[in-house]
Amino acid sequence: MKAILLDVPQSLLDARHRLGHDRSDEMWDGVLHMVPPASGEHQERGSALIAILRTLAKRVGLQATYETGLFERGRDDNYRVPDNVVSRPEHRPSRGVEGRAELVVEFRSPNDESYEKLPFYALLDVEEVVILDGSSIDLRCLVEGSYEPVLPDDAGWFHLTCVPLALRSANDGLIEARSNTGTELL
Repeated sequence: MKAILLDVPQSLLDARHRLGHDRSDEMWDGVLHMVPPASGEHQERGSALIAILRTLAKRVGLQATYETGLFERGRDDNYRVPDNVVSRPEHRPSRGVEGRAELVVEFRSPNDESYEKLPFYALLDVEEVVILDGSSIDLRCLVEGSYEPVLPDDAGWFHLTCVPLALRSANDGLIEARSNTGTELL
């Protein structure tokens, strides 16, 4: 269900903060998007992927984090909170990632806004975006200001460029993640 409140009561914002439900809230050009907490499966898969990404990112001088705010530089009223972010250390002030990220990963939930975030990610020059929906993988690379789909290789692997990782659909709605340290299921 989507809803628009023209005037959000402070008590609602305070309650969401107290319960920790505002951790994934986003601001889209000054408009608050209240994102519901991720499901257990969503959290499990996102945590499994971030564990892999952290190791790989560190090896190439990048940082990977979970549910980190990605801010338009110089603005407090325009940010998104992807599930996973890989970025350069110099783009990480204390509030999250400011400006460019190398990679963002979105795990789709019912009725979420993953695809609506693509223009924002392009505005910030995010190099790669991965949108995962069950065992479906949508990898996109930034080309001249917009995202172009990346096709898998002949074996079905989608290869990321910012870290040495490949993803492919597996059985039972899972995703295989392959790196130089081995293969894991998400």
